[in-house]
Amino acid sequence: MKEEIRETRLSNGLTVLTDRMPGVRSATLGFFFRVGSRQEPAELNGISHFIEHTVFKGTERRSALEIAIEQDRLGGNLDAFTSHEETGFAIKVIDDQLPNAFDLIADILANPRFDEADLKSEQKVIIEEMKMVEDSPEEYLGELFSEAFFPEHPLGLNIAGTPKIVKSFNREITKKYHLDTYHAGNLVIAAAGNIDHDQIVGLAEKAFSSEVKPRASRDAHPPVVGAPILIKQNKNLEQAHMIIATPLVGAAHKSRYAADLLANIVGGGTSSRLWQKVREERGLAYSVGASAIMYQDCGMFSVFAGTSPEQVAEVVDLVIAEMRDVVKNGVTQDELDLAKQQTTASILLSLEDSAARAATLAQAEMIHGRQISLEESLGNLNAVLVDDIHALAQEYFKTKDVAFAALGDIPDLNIDRERLSI
Repeated sequence: MKEEIRETRLSNGLTVLTDRMPGVRSATLGFFFRVGSRQEPAELNGISHFIEHTVFKGTERRSALEIAIEQDRLGGNLDAFTSHEETGFAIKVIDDQLPNAFDLIADILANPRFDEADLKSEQKVIIEEMKMVEDSPEEYLGELFSEAFFPEHPLGLNIAGTPKIVKSFNREITKKYHLDTYHAGNLVIAAAGNIDHDQIVGLAEKAFSSEVKPRASRDAHPPVVGAPILIKQNKNLEQAHMIIATPLVGAAHKSRYAADLLANIVGGGTSSRLWQKVREERGLAYSVGASAIMYQDCGMFSVFAGTSPEQVAEVVDLVIAEMRDVVKNGVTQDELDLAKQQTTASILLSLEDSAARAATLAQAEMIHGRQISLEESLGNLNAVLVDDIHALAQEYFKTKDVAFAALGDIPDLNIDRERLSI
């Protein structure tokens, strides 16, 4: 499906990106702010996530109930999220409902009421969300691990903040941070589907102030990554959950394609090394895999698994053995070709989904400051050589940088630097 990408940059800093998909009746509209928890001062940790929640509590024109009713009437699913580096709001609707969807989201984002009683209520909701994460061992371990892997850095902090800090977010603090941060200069509007670019530009010009405000800047220093060995006991869990990780390139790095392929080969699918060795051959885990997690200026190669407590050490040994083998011997051409085919199929299939295409537009803009064509992406992917994968593993899979974390009823687990040796 051919890309028909257009862009318009308004004088107030707002960027409008569209990807027209003739022949479909759907349209996805996304509002992506270049702000997340990474931009927050420590004393306001969690305020981006708090604002993502509280903008739905009402505007000067709509109550919270009216927002909910209108969302349901549009028939679309309105998703909102906060990450370390962005905050996003997206809705997928029938094409003739796009102006109504735009008006709804723009009103929510530009004119939130931030009523004090509503803020108090939502504080309780978010604290319950935090408790829910603590009851989900995989998510909870991820939070504990991030704090240790990115010590003394915003990337290591909980996106939702802490109960104490969240309780401090009154109307004055919330409204000021919203005015200073969630403005047109930090906004990328991305739409895909059966849409008209000029119509969306017109809607954007009408909905958002022409006032020019400074764009948010990421903290100047990338994190100094730690290599923790962290074991957290929880006697109530049947399984032990574990993470093994090393530093990796960031999302803007020239080796990002090789990094994705490396993670794919090691643990990205059912034919991957870890899936076959850990699950299929030895039956040690139901869920095991690897991923390349990339921020704008840094990244992390991460292996995850859930297994019985008495089997953790064996799984660790298998993971380290595969990482050691990649460092020593690299990967085969057959493995690389398969990973490329898998990734190419995923990219091409995503072209059929307007939501995926809108998100791709926004990500390219926020990370690279330009659009990357399908031809360029596939060309860069296919240009990766086995030597590139080998060099990347040799650079980043180093014993001193290997991090480990586990959560479960595993009192006798003995994991040290020697066991993690690559």
